[in-house]
Amino acid sequence: MLIKVGDDRTSNIDLVLAGLLSSMAGALNAVGFLIAGSFTANMTGNISAFADHLAGGAILISLSFIGLVAAFIGGASMAALAIQIGEKRQIRSIYALAIAAEAVILLLLGMALALSSANTHETFLVVALSFVMGLQNAVTTMISRARVRTTHVSGMATDIGIELAALFGNNGSQKDTVRKVRLHSLTLASFAIGGVCGALLFHLVGSWLFVIVAIVLLTIALPEALRAHRN
Repeated sequence: MLIKVGDDRTSNIDLVLAGLLSSMAGALNAVGFLIAGSFTANMTGNISAFADHLAGGAILISLSFIGLVAAFIGGASMAALAIQIGEKRQIRSIYALAIAAEAVILLLLGMALALSSANTHETFLVVALSFVMGLQNAVTTMISRARVRTTHVSGMATDIGIELAALFGNNGSQKDTVRKVRLHSLTLASFAIGGVCGALLFHLVGSWLFVIVAIVLLTIALPEALRAHRN
């Protein structure tokens, strides 16, 4: 799932990747909104919020939304740079290691928040989550050659519409179109289900939710990294 790249990947591998990681992204996005009122995976919404607040004269608030976009871009850039270096050095586990790095960030974030008695961490939290979402989206985009984007919900919805039109219009390969519809529909559904589960779990365990997500990601990434080193 986190070893084969591009055309070497099967549709089933992409489905598993999309289902698992988009559900994690949905959970983190929902919790970020519950804590700070900001979506950490929704850059379209953040740009719109920036424009609205700027037009209303709330300059500092508008800049905070641009900060989330910058954090997302920063996470994506760092992941892409690490992957490029890893691929040049033929490190087959580089994608798994990138997801493991995401997990470590979430683990440290969750433990810091859970063990702290202060309630003034909202800004740091949403910036860190935006960074993590950018990192994850870059990893899934690069390993699948842009077939899987775990936080790109607007794009997925658009693609489903286009592919349904192609399917009913008999435009192109029907088998390939059905495969794309399945992948993008699963991504959307997993993101939504992850959001619901994340919100419910957050009400039960609080900031320990980030630790739980980190453990799930490590469970996904570490076996893949070990398998890449053995092969």
